[in-house]
Amino acid sequence: MNEIEHPAPATPTACCSAGRSAVEMPSAAPSHLGDPADQGPHPWAAPVAEVRGRADRAVAIPAGPFRMGSEDRDRNPGDGESPVRTVDVPAFRIDPTCVTNAEFAAFVDETGYVTEAEEFGWSFVFAPLLEKELRRASRKPPGTPWWRAVDGARWDQPEGPGSDVAERADHPVVHVSLRDAEAFATWCGMRLPREAEWEKAARGGLDQARFAWGDELTPGGEHRCNIWQGAFPVRNTQEDGYVGTAPVRSFPPNGYGLYEVAGNVWEWCSDAWSTGDAPSLDGDVRVMRGGSYLCHDSYCNRYRVAARSSTAAEDASGNKGFRLATDV
Repeated sequence: MNEIEHPAPATPTACCSAGRSAVEMPSAAPSHLGDPADQGPHPWAAPVAEVRGRADRAVAIPAGPFRMGSEDRDRNPGDGESPVRTVDVPAFRIDPTCVTNAEFAAFVDETGYVTEAEEFGWSFVFAPLLEKELRRASRKPPGTPWWRAVDGARWDQPEGPGSDVAERADHPVVHVSLRDAEAFATWCGMRLPREAEWEKAARGGLDQARFAWGDELTPGGEHRCNIWQGAFPVRNTQEDGYVGTAPVRSFPPNGYGLYEVAGNVWEWCSDAWSTGDAPSLDGDVRVMRGGSYLCHDSYCNRYRVAARSSTAAEDASGNKGFRLATDV
């Protein structure tokens, strides 16, 4: 496979996208609703009835305690992963996969929903996925030079105008904010998972394993998740087969039958961000879990099952998606 290369930044930082405030902020709150005809139907959308009935296909996670958090030597101290603590979680159900482009298209086509990225007029795209001219013309956020603020980038034009997801209908939808995910959840009669629910489900019944499948990243030389291979952010050898998102169900499921809970896309949780001392006071900041296709152990090893990160509720980028949960 061809390797993807681009210049290294002067100062290493995390692979997660910058917040919108690093580039610009909207002058007014988005309204979110529009006319379905404004966007036109997506012929590859999933059947509406099938998407709205997703709660019936969600994976049942039994009630009971589990050990949450990690004392891994390479944990991120500022993220509040430790201490390991026992958390009792009531029974719930959770999607086996992230919500796909085809599923989100069904929602948009029926409701005319307009995402926050569309309201803002731009979203963050990983620079090497862009054509050179667009990459050069797009704004570069400070501290994360591998991202670009691309005008017109949105869920069904993930690399900006001229791109589409017709051939990525089974990939996780991206460029969705917390509020976009919550709107989809309401339409389905579901909700975003709580952080403890997410981690319990992602562990797949394993106790304190490093990853969702065990303690080895590539057991028997087999890749189990879509993350960065090579030297981030200079070179991606694509040994796992992907440079951007992978289709859902590309890698083996964990012990509970959940797919891609490591890598591929970050997943929104409903919890306000806290590191144990106090909740964030910097606006509406929420937890996200699982890591993405940009994670690498030298920069962002947050594909470990206990790892966590945060982002503002309005932020969207080409590596953020979501899956849903529901009470039993």
